[in-house]
Amino acid sequence: MSLTKEIKKTIQKEVQKSKDKEYPYAELFRKKVLAQRQKKASVVRIDKPSNLPKARALGYKAKEGYIIALTRIRKGSGMHVRPKRGRRPKRMGVKKLTRRISRQVMAEQRAGRKYPNCEVMNSYWIGIDGKHTYYEVILVDVASTAVRSDKERNRIVFNKHTKRAERGLTSAGKKSRGLVKGKGHEKNFPSIRAKGRKSK
Repeated sequence: MSLTKEIKKTIQKEVQKSKDKEYPYAELFRKKVLAQRQKKASVVRIDKPSNLPKARALGYKAKEGYIIALTRIRKGSGMHVRPKRGRRPKRMGVKKLTRRISRQVMAEQRAGRKYPNCEVMNSYWIGIDGKHTYYEVILVDVASTAVRSDKERNRIVFNKHTKRAERGLTSAGKKSRGLVKGKGHEKNFPSIRAKGRKSK
């Protein structure tokens, strides 16, 4: 079996399906999430991606100029204070209020702010527990000569890719903006900026 398939086995979706008793995939996954939770900072640079096939599919290369940041996002819809003055019942609620962007987009934006000299290329989910969701964000140093000379990836150094995460130009950002069309995305419309910004 190839290395790619072995790594894919340790991801949670495969853990749930796995019936292999010789190799404790589920236990390893729990230990990995526990180690991520014990890190003090919410955005931490790590040496290499934990899900190498996914990182490579999203543009990562093991060379100078590429950075992986482990990002932790708290679950929930944030703190909402119930209004003290009169409101109609529709505007009085605290629960069932969702954020306008996904947790993955929040993770990308936080990593981008932590490393202002880098641009966010993409990100992917790596774990979840009772309090947090964990993502690994791929960042690219736009000043690196190795990146600028790479014909496959050097488009990210151009001005139109500045602040990709903040402008919603990553794949997760486009999904939150309601720009992804097709089966499974029927309720994504209108986009966040359309029709008086009434979506979500």
